[in-house]
Amino acid sequence: MSEAKAVLRFVRMAPRKVRMVVDLIRGRDVPDALSILKYLPRSAAKVVDQLLRSSVANAGQKELGGPESLRIVRAYVDGGPTLKRFRARSMGKANSIKKRTSHITIVVAPSETPS
Repeated sequence: MSEAKAVLRFVRMAPRKVRMVVDLIRGRDVPDALSILKYLPRSAAKVVDQLLRSSVANAGQKELGGPESLRIVRAYVDGGPTLKRFRARSMGKANSIKKRTSHITIVVAPSETPS
């Protein structure tokens, strides 16, 4: 089965927050997913929207069809490297801050709707 994918790595968002957005669009048709992402009030929605459009463009290059004939078959978020920072606290102490990153992957393929 032919499919097209797009990967965005080292996104400066926590994987846990991006997964909440990706879980909403997994398994949906591309037009439905784009409309969900357009009105979703989360900062990760904009990044996932751009990545989905990139995946659709890759499918166009492979001549798999237009966006209305595609479905998201796989979408997942993996954790990337964590940037470790420190914040000064009282009495000469320090607290660690972990700035997490994400690797996002979206795979689209033509829908198997019988016509």
